[in-house]
Amino acid sequence: MLVRRWLIPLLLLPLGTLAQQKAADSVSTDRLVFYTFANDAFFRTDYYFTQGMTLNLVLPGLRKSPVNKILLPGPPASIRHYGVKLHYDGFTPLRIQDDTIRRGDRPYASYIYATLYRTATSPAAKRRLTSGLSFGFIGPAAGAKGFQTKVHELLDAPTPRGWDYQIRNDVVLGYEARVEQQILAVGRAVEVIGQGQASLGTLNTFAGGGLLVRVGKMTPYFQNLGLASRANRAGLAKFQLYATGLAEGRLVGYNATMQGGLFNRASPYTLPASDIKRVVGQGTVSLVAAYAGLSFRTSAVWITPEFRGSRHHAWVQFGLGVAF
Repeated sequence: MLVRRWLIPLLLLPLGTLAQQKAADSVSTDRLVFYTFANDAFFRTDYYFTQGMTLNLVLPGLRKSPVNKILLPGPPASIRHYGVKLHYDGFTPLRIQDDTIRRGDRPYASYIYATLYRTATSPAAKRRLTSGLSFGFIGPAAGAKGFQTKVHELLDAPTPRGWDYQIRNDVVLGYEARVEQQILAVGRAVEVIGQGQASLGTLNTFAGGGLLVRVGKMTPYFQNLGLASRANRAGLAKFQLYATGLAEGRLVGYNATMQGGLFNRASPYTLPASDIKRVVGQGTVSLVAAYAGLSFRTSAVWITPEFRGSRHHAWVQFGLGVAF
């Protein structure tokens, strides 16, 4: 009920402007690639969210995808970017050396899925709407057992022994939306941006909001997606150096990495719904350096307990972006 109460207003927000914007929207010619790698080893831990990667491609040719017909239109006179983002993440319990199920702890789980998405940005209104359709799978087919075992072998770290009890193969299918609106700006040195988001699907169902603060020498947030192709960089500073802080809160409806897939109920171990924390907070601080069409980001992420009896957790993420 709480998720539905948050999701419906978010999805209906842009519908009233659809007729006005069809002739005014434009497609950005930016061609961008972003890659991130995250791991909790930098905080000397090896549990819960333990490793993850994303590969994000933004290409104008993706405007021809039939998925765009069911994505949200966004504010009037928008600049649209079309992208596909690949996600891989792995999760483990507190002790990976145990070769039996750790009752009351987080299950082993991993997934791979792709999100076809569109962002619609109004630089004048300082507003952006992003919506996307996700599809992929959760379970052994994601290959996390072999990946983590090999990495630990190379690092001479303890061998994970519980992957045979991971969440079983199931489909990932979901729809997500996020709206962002500038609240405050002080010249080009400080920006405060409010966010609201919702996800409805077999992997994650939640609704939430957050506050993003950016400080430093930077291109305005709603000017582009952080980088721009050469033809779109006219008038923009080549060098950027800034810090960001993001505070988020979520109301959690379903999390398949702990509760198992919706269709395949044969997982050897899952957490009951009563053990899932329904309110979760997350904080992220980042430092970003960019020059022309290249950017590097390093981030530290903290998250509150996600299930009964669990701990706070933290990890580090590195990101590289290239504009062509």
